This record gives sequence, structure tokens and C-alpha cells, in this order.
Amino acid sequence: MDTTRGTRGGIGARRVVIAPDSFKGSIGAAAAAEALAAGWRSVEPDAVVVLRPMADGGEGTVAAFAASVPGSRRMPVTVTGPDAAPVEADWLLLPASADAPAGTAVVELASTSGIELLGERRLPWDADTTGFGQAIVAALDHGVSRLVLGIGSSASTDGGAGLLRALGAGFSGVDGAPIAPGARGLRDLERVDLSGLRAVPPGGAIVLTDVTNPLVGPAGAAAVFGPQKGFDADGVQEADAALARFARLVGADPATAGSGAAGGAGFALHAWGAGLVPGAPQVAELIALEAAVAAADVVLTGEGSFDGQSAAGKVPSFVSAVAREAGVAVALVAGRIAPDAATAAFAASVSLTVLAGSPEASLADPARWLHEAGASLARLLPRG
Repeated sequence: MDTTRGTRGGIGARRVVIAPDSFKGSIGAAAAAEALAAGWRSVEPDAVVVLRPMADGGEGTVAAFAASVPGSRRMPVTVTGPDAAPVEADWLLLPASADAPAGTAVVELASTSGIELLGERRLPWDADTTGFGQAIVAALDHGVSRLVLGIGSSASTDGGAGLLRALGAGFSGVDGAPIAPGARGLRDLERVDLSGLRAVPPGGAIVLTDVTNPLVGPAGAAAVFGPQKGFDADGVQEADAALARFARLVGADPATAGSGAAGGAGFALHAWGAGLVPGAPQVAELIALEAAVAAADVVLTGEGSFDGQSAAGKVPSFVSAVAREAGVAVALVAGRIAPDAATAAFAASVSLTVLAGSPEASLADPARWLHEAGASLARLLPRG
């Protein structure tokens, strides 16, 4: 049990909570938190450093929980990746609790069906979410009481058809044969059979997402996120029409906020019976961030790119609000800080690009520059 009192209590070393998101495509949240902690301790070795790596449902969600929840266990699973190749992944088993007596499973789309698994390739018509569904099935087969599902960083725009098929749904074309994986198959869809779907576990399923987009339309999955997955303008229109058809046949509302997340995986999971929730607040609750911040003297948070959109539900703005409510100073570390970014809420801010001298240098060795950022903030932020 940690009985060390921070300077807020007037005795002992300063207590520092480190709660960054992942620096996407560069370093995960847990590793980023470790590097910041090492940098801070290089200046202030007696500091009491508490790591609470954060996530909003995307890349690094499993790692964030693993680093913050004592007794959690990684459960290996081999799944079908977004390009149909085998992927070695894992889901996380959280310890039993009063509301989840058989434990809670944290399953992440990014590590099973994510865009990073494709490297530089893009498969707009063929990538799908089968692997994510297979990992969910593995957790259900284990007998967990509850699911926490992170759905950021998707490679596909399949409406979640792949994950539903893994859970027992059937999708066929006019000839009765199963449709092809991905958005390509949705164009041929004629019949949906949900009678074989696995049941949601007794404690329910929640879906962590940082977007509120609907499934279809100008703000939908294809229009907003399709280009980054490889669709051209004509492809966006075709995919949007295919998703609209899919929604009609499934019989669920494509306008539900968050249903367009992860290429429509949010839609599929909501149709299955899961609840869509903002990612950062739910992760914070499960890792007890608020209690850790309340006992801190200073908080560090961050993400890869802090810009004008970061205030809309992203991790740094959420952590800043928690710290402000507790009356604790909070500092920001980001790979880059855009000119339009609002940083007034932070006691200090550090850009890894500025520290390293260029974006390329920062990305080449993020742990080194996070260490430097931690040390810099330890010097910059006064005690008390």
C-alpha cells in the first residue's frame, strides 16, 4: 500500500500522475507514460509517480488497461486480420468484481482489424472486421460477465458485417451464397440472418469511441473516414450506398450517434445490443483516474497531435478537465502542437517536434524525446 504523501499534504515528495493517450503510429500510451516517468525521475528521483495511461477506444486501449488495473491478464488469440492473414493478438481479462463476477474482457479493434496492421497498404473494398469479432467470441467462450470494446483505428468500411458474421450472423447474396468480406460484399447483400448471433454477456457490452458520426450520409463512415482507408470520390459514394442498404436489411437505425465509428463497427455493435459511450470518460472510470488525480500535485497528459479538434472529447482535454476539477496543475506533451490548438488550460506544454528539431527526428525515437519532455517539465513546473 502506498502511504507516501505528496506536497499537497505538506510532507514528502511531489506526487505526479502521468496519463497520456497513445502517440498514434509512434508509441503506445503505456510506453509513453513510462518514458515520461523516467524523464521526470531523472530530475526529481524522489517523486511518487503514478502511471495511468489513457485511451479513447483506439490503438493502445488494451495496453492502457493492462498497465493500470492490477491483476489483469492478457489472453492470446489468433484471428483473421483485415487482409485475411493470421494475426497474433490478445484480449485483456480484468479481475472479477461485484458487477462482473466472471471478469470483464477488454477487446481492441486496432490490434485485430486495425489499419496499422496493413502498413502502407490500403484495402478499401476488401478489409473487414472478422478478426475483431473472433476476439470477442474468444472472450465470450471464456465466460466473461462483461465486454469493453475499443473500436478506433479501423482498416475497413464493412459496417461491422465481419464482426457480426464471426458472432454468428449470416449474410448472403441473391443466389443464397455468402457475400464476400468487406464493403465489396455489402454491394451484393440481399439477405441478413441474425438468428444465430451470440448473446451479449449478462453484464452487458460497452463500446468505447471518440466519434459521434452516423453510419451514412455526408458525416457518415464512408464520407468522413473512407478516404483515409483508400476510397476515391466514386468509391465513397458506392460504399455509402452499400452501408445504407446494409442498415435497411439489418433493421437498425443508421443515424445513431457513433454508428459510423470504425467504418460502421459502431453500428453493428449497437445493433447487437452493445451501448456506445465516449471512450475517455469510461476508460478513466475503469482505471480510477479521478482518485489518482485528486491525490496528485501535478498531472501530465498528451497525444501525438494536439490541434483544434483535440478539445472535442480527446484524451488530453478530458484529463485536463479532471485535473481542473480537482484543482491540480496539468501539463501537455504532444508530438506536435498545431498553431490553432488551445493550450491555455495547461500550466505548461511541450512539443516533441520542437524538442527533437523536426517531426522526422521526433518520430524516429519517441521514447527518447518523451524522456526529455518529462525531464523538462520536472524542471519547469515549480513545487507547491
